[in-house]
Amino acid sequence: MNRDSSSGPGRRTVARAALLGTAAVLAGPAAVARAARPLVLRLPAPTGPHPVGLRAFALTDPSRPDPWRPGPGEPAFGARRVMISVLYPARTVRGLPRAPQLTPAEAGVFTGLAPHVRPGLPAAGVDWGATLTHGHVGAPPLPGRRPVLLYGPGGGDSRTLGTVLAEDLASHGHVVVLVDHPGDASQVELPDRMRVTVLRGEPDPATFRTMVDTRVADLRLVLDRLGTLPLAPAVDRRRIGIYGHSAGGTAAVSALAGDDRIAAAANLEGYLDLDPVAGLDRPLIHFRTDGFEGAARLTASWEGVPGRRVRLAGAGHWVFGDHAFLVPRLRAAGLVTAGTRDALIGPARPAAAVSSVRRELRSFFARHLA
Repeated sequence: MNRDSSSGPGRRTVARAALLGTAAVLAGPAAVARAARPLVLRLPAPTGPHPVGLRAFALTDPSRPDPWRPGPGEPAFGARRVMISVLYPARTVRGLPRAPQLTPAEAGVFTGLAPHVRPGLPAAGVDWGATLTHGHVGAPPLPGRRPVLLYGPGGGDSRTLGTVLAEDLASHGHVVVLVDHPGDASQVELPDRMRVTVLRGEPDPATFRTMVDTRVADLRLVLDRLGTLPLAPAVDRRRIGIYGHSAGGTAAVSALAGDDRIAAAANLEGYLDLDPVAGLDRPLIHFRTDGFEGAARLTASWEGVPGRRVRLAGAGHWVFGDHAFLVPRLRAAGLVTAGTRDALIGPARPAAAVSSVRRELRSFFARHLA
């Protein structure tokens, strides 16, 4: 579209300005001020007795090239790199800042990506960089070695959209490692560059295969490096569990099947039809919602796979992550429709579903990582 900057505003601009002016007169100055301020979203506090510390690390696997193709004009990715956030029970958090859910750079990228990664999310009106976690940066860990849990997010999600559940587990005594998977995550800020998702809609079978294989290798890298992290004294590597949502659940079960270091796994609505896992002899629990559009494939893929099943009523596929808390607040602010809310997290209030997942996961891992 050609635009002449010297010409005056077009008819659409004038008409829109007139409508906004009329709305301002009718609504009053307070409403206009509210509309001008981007919405700041808040996450619920964890329920455990311990405050939560947080540290982030970049890991590089020099033996493995990154599998994704860079975009036009983008430099080659080179060796595979991942970002992790480690959440843990802290001895004290006094005077230490709470970490933002997204860094300023990540928030700027996610603002543009949000409606493409999750259709129906707003393209404007939210200050994504203002949401604070309950993880305090650099807090000293509580003395003693703790069981460790690895988390893999759903396809297209960054690791930080699993913050609420991870903080709750950490507040109850676990060390939780949130693993980002650059390439399919919406955005990942590495120390020297930003990686943006290659996904555009649902992945085809070949892309999904690459996603899962890459994620499993990323998880193995994290397991290999647990003993080298500055927080290694807080980690009991004899007690390792894993949980993941959607593609993260698929990768979690595949990792459990192929790595004896993992003692137990939780699958949050991930397909299990890529690799043979029916003969697993280690503890496994599966969660599903009654609103998942892939229910037929999910049911077929779980056939013959051991493990307890937990069903969440009135819930949608993205209720397992922080969308469960963010989307209702977006809806209350008029930034998403009721249809978007129902499609993402289901029509029921998410509190019951989230409470059930929290309770079941704590019980499951306490029993099997004792």
